[in-house]
Amino acid sequence: VQLVESGGGSAQAGESLTLSCARSTPFTLDRYAVAWFRQAPGKERERISCLSTVDGRKRYADSVNGRFTTFTDSAKMTVYLRMDNLQPDDTAVYYCAARHISYCPSEFDHWGQGTQVTVSS
Repeated sequence: VQLVESGGGSAQAGESLTLSCARSTPFTLDRYAVAWFRQAPGKERERISCLSTVDGRKRYADSVNGRFTTFTDSAKMTVYLRMDNLQPDDTAVYYCAARHISYCPSEFDHWGQGTQVTVSS
């Protein structure tokens, strides 16, 4: 399973961006747990969200709760991360990760290559 992220780029503080995560081949992410991580320079990788495509449960890190939303399309082909009210501290490389499991686990088997998000003040 290869994952591909897209949608990164530059934004001003307060603006929004939406990231996408899909498999490189046209198969669904149905019955996967899909998480978004980010890593800023000099900082540890942080898991910011997780979505179970089985039961729709979502989890968010405190740092993004209320500003970021993760969701999937009806066909479960793509998992999105909508980021609202972006702040300079959100600047990082964002990665999606997946595991063929019904709940959000602590470790993931499949990772994307990452997409850069840069937020300026």
